Formats: sequence, structure tokens, C-alpha cells
Amino acid sequence: MALQTTPEQPAPVRQIANLIGQWIGKLGVIWVEGQVAQLTRRPGTTVVFLTLRDTAADISVQVTCPRRVFDVVDPPVVEGARVVVHARPTYYIPRGTMSLAADDIRPVGLGELLARLERLKRLLASEGLFARERKRPLPFLPRKIGLIVGRDSAAERDVLDNTRRRWAAARFRVENVAVQGPFAVEQVMEALRRLDKDDEVDVIVIARGGGSVEDLLPFSNEGMVRAVAEAKTPVVSAIGHEQDSPLLDLVADFRASTPTDAARRIVPDVGEELTRVSELRTRARQLVTAWLDRETNGLQGLRARSSLGDPQREITRRGEELVAVRDRARRTLGHLLDRAGDDLVHQLAQVRALSPKATLDRGYAVLQKADGVAVLDPSEVDEGERLDARVSAGRFGVEVRK
Repeated sequence: MALQTTPEQPAPVRQIANLIGQWIGKLGVIWVEGQVAQLTRRPGTTVVFLTLRDTAADISVQVTCPRRVFDVVDPPVVEGARVVVHARPTYYIPRGTMSLAADDIRPVGLGELLARLERLKRLLASEGLFARERKRPLPFLPRKIGLIVGRDSAAERDVLDNTRRRWAAARFRVENVAVQGPFAVEQVMEALRRLDKDDEVDVIVIARGGGSVEDLLPFSNEGMVRAVAEAKTPVVSAIGHEQDSPLLDLVADFRASTPTDAARRIVPDVGEELTRVSELRTRARQLVTAWLDRETNGLQGLRARSSLGDPQREITRRGEELVAVRDRARRTLGHLLDRAGDDLVHQLAQVRALSPKATLDRGYAVLQKADGVAVLDPSEVDEGERLDARVSAGRFGVEVRK
């Protein structure tokens, strides 16, 4: 049951400490796995003090072990080793500290480590973290290169020297971290986060100069693998270890076999690029020259034609043709007009021949009544009726007598 306290009736420190000790004691004897971050063997004592650190989080716990138990461990326990401890949690009331009292320490064997890595590899692969479609292309020429590497290490010199030998203007932001041991995972992940937030960093290289399987365990840590998978910036793995490659090689956007190989991958070689530019310029010049030659030959062929050799002659010929066509048109039009004139004269003669005026010109007259109707029969008029007589030269009135 929860301890009942009030401001008026607080619990004394000794009571709280005793209760904490009782709660911790309820855990009983347990097996704990971790990495030895610190090892202390004080002269004249029969106890060895260890700091056992979690391999994936910044959490540690103190362990005490009798010297007789510690000394028989084979192979000997050293700092950075992965171990399994059989211990009872204890709470030291005077100082308010918790520790583990170990009665057995067992190193984690290489076979067991590899089996665990294989299980973790299958798990991460099932989540798609190693899928090829997740790989991002490396930039052709990064503005700034992020480098995560051990301080003053051969890997750092290899990357920096070979990169600047290929491209002298290459810029770096170097993050020196621990690349093995209990603090490696945390420091590499923190450096990765810092570089990933830098907008000028276009590619991140994680480099180390190889090592044993145990030395490379931090680069197979699940937390580090997931951090690389979540990074927005392309990551190059350059651990420099061919066999038993760490999981970092699988999740990285590009795996370089060595730090030197990483330098060849992240920047182009200025000599090769200049040669390529020179070849492209030569090829472009050849193409332009060939095009100019082809067009020049075509132009010369056109100039060799008679129409272009003496363009005035063609104009004169066309002018003569135009004059001939004009004259022919005039003649044709004259003939048409003459024929039409003749037809008109003939038609006019026929009209005149059939015209009543021609009849009148021969001495005939036309008699019309007052209403203008022509008289065709004597029976149509009466005696004394006045008629209008029309002759060739004019008209006059007449009266019917008989």
C-alpha cells in the first residue's frame, strides 16, 4: 500500500530509505546485461567496482563483485566488454544509492553476439530500413561534408587528405567522437543529429579504420541504425571492415569499403573533371566545325547554280517573258474587242432594219387614236374623228373625212 503522508505528518528520511530498500529488495536475484563502462580495482580490497552501462541508452548502474568471482572470469573482463551479471539489487541506506551485488559474471560470447545481430538484422529488414528504394543519391559536389570520426585517427586523415587531394576546395565539418566503447553509440548519434540539422551539410560520412567484431558493435546498435534511417541528409558508411560488416553498412545510403574509398565517392576528382570538360569541348568543337563545313558546302553548291551565279540574267529572262505575256494579252484583247465591235455593228444594223423608224423613213405613217392606240383597220375609226399621224420627221393631227 502507498505510504500515507501529509504536511503535518511527514515521513522521516529513514523511513523512506527503508521502504525504498524493501521495494528494491523485492526484485530478488536477477540477470542483467550491459557493457562495462568503468572498472575499478582498489588495492587492499576484496571487492571490484564496475559501472555497467546500457548499450542503447544513457543509463548506467553500479555493480560490486567479490574479487574471487571477478578474477575467475575467462576471458578477463575489460572496459568495453559486454557481460551478463547475476546479481541482487541492494540499496545503501546511509548514502541513498542503489547498486547490484554480483555473484557471477559471464562474458557475452562472439557467437551469441552474432546471433543477436542476425535477429536484429532480420527485424530491421522486415521494417524496410535496408530497402534499396530508401537509398538517396549522393550529391555530385557537396557544399560541406559532415565527418563523424575518432579524434586524430587514421580514418580522419584518410578522408580529409584524399578528399582534398581530389577536390582542394572541399569543406568539412568534423565531429570527433568515441568510435568504440560504452560511449560510442551516444556520441555518434549526437554528432549525427547535429550534422543533420546543418543546412550546409549535404552528405555525412561515418568513418572508422576497421577493427574486431566486438569493436564494431556500436555500429550495429539498433538506436544508431534507426537514427541513420531517419536522417534527412545522405549518409556514407566507411567503417573499413569487409567481413562481418556492421548493420550501419546496410542502412546507410552508400557503403564505402574504406575511409579512402569514401573520399573517392563523396567528391569528384578535379583532374578527371577537367579532362572530361576538355573532351566535351573538343567534341563540341568538332560537331560545330562539321556543321559549319556542311553548311558551307551547301552554300557553295547553291552559289554554283546559274540562277545564283548571274541572278540578273534570270531577272532579264523573267522580264522578257512578262513582256511577251503582256503583248499576247494585248493582242488577244484587241482581237476580242474588234470582233465584239463587228458584232455590235451587225446587231445595230439588224435593229435599225427592223425598227419602225426605218419604215417611217421610207414614207410610211402611223395613225394613233387619242388614247395612243394605233389604227390598224379603217373600221376602227369614225368620220370626223381626229387622229394623230406620226411620220419620220415628226407628227401632226388629221381628221377623218370619209
